[in-house]
Amino acid sequence: MPRAAWSAQEPTWREARPGLIEAALKRAQARPSGNWYVVASSREVRRDRPFGRTVAGVELVLWRGSDGALHAGPGACPHLGAPLCLAAVDAGRLVCRWHGLALGSGGFPGWDPFPAYDDGVLAWVRLDEVGGEEPLAEPVLPRRPALGRSIAAVATMTGRCEPEDVVANRLDPWHGAWFHPYSFAHLRVLDTPVDPGPGSGSGSGEGEDRLVVEVTFRVAGRLGVPVRVEFSCPEPRTVVMHIVDGEGATSVVETHATPLGSDALARPVTAVIEATIAYSDRPGFALARRGGSALRPLMRAAARRLWKDDLAYAERRYALRTSGRFPG
Repeated sequence: MPRAAWSAQEPTWREARPGLIEAALKRAQARPSGNWYVVASSREVRRDRPFGRTVAGVELVLWRGSDGALHAGPGACPHLGAPLCLAAVDAGRLVCRWHGLALGSGGFPGWDPFPAYDDGVLAWVRLDEVGGEEPLAEPVLPRRPALGRSIAAVATMTGRCEPEDVVANRLDPWHGAWFHPYSFAHLRVLDTPVDPGPGSGSGSGEGEDRLVVEVTFRVAGRLGVPVRVEFSCPEPRTVVMHIVDGEGATSVVETHATPLGSDALARPVTAVIEATIAYSDRPGFALARRGGSALRPLMRAAARRLWKDDLAYAERRYALRTSGRFPG
């Protein structure tokens, strides 16, 4: 976008009220998650090798059984602590490379698997001791287009902040065309939650956080696609954007914020795991879907470009609020 056109936009700072964003964030944080955390893309957990990640300071290993089912457990071998992310997968069991101890979904003394869930796009693990909530049998999932008729891509980025800083970023759509002029134009927020005023923000209904936005997604140069989207929070660490009108209606972008742990300077590290599930009723989309392997890298690249900026936003918010300087 030419600099003159960018600066000529209608300022949005009056509409982006700190109290409104904070109240929506607090309502999201009050919703149940059932102690479920997104760990990775479903595609990252393969049948031929384990997948390791630390979530909320808990070392995890994920693998698939002989039937393809997702399993998860502690990431250290109960014998001498070997990293199970480097184990072999044989007949649906983890086989430790240090001494050959085989571990399966039934567990082993001192090694108890965690509940795991594969929704077809994302792999989840339930950590009851970390979450401390009433456990749920399954994660709280938003509505999605049928996966068999869609293209799904997942991008993962990390930042030095906490999940709430990521969620707050997504509950501020007003920054879109100002902060991301390469992706958005003519952004207008049509409907917001009722601002309950200072000291409020309890409540737990997802509909209270519904933000309706009219925006043009830039395709190339001045070419753009106008759509109407809705943002909502089905659980504390997730913000979902549904396209409700225009090209790609029913498509969804799910932004999941997963706490990982701390870096060497004791700063929190959060993973942004963003799933884009694209759908179109245009006849040519079925052909494009068959070429999904070529489209997924482009979808991931678009997400990473946005989050390069938005993680800077989230990290800045974290730095300000933890030092008592956040004006919100």
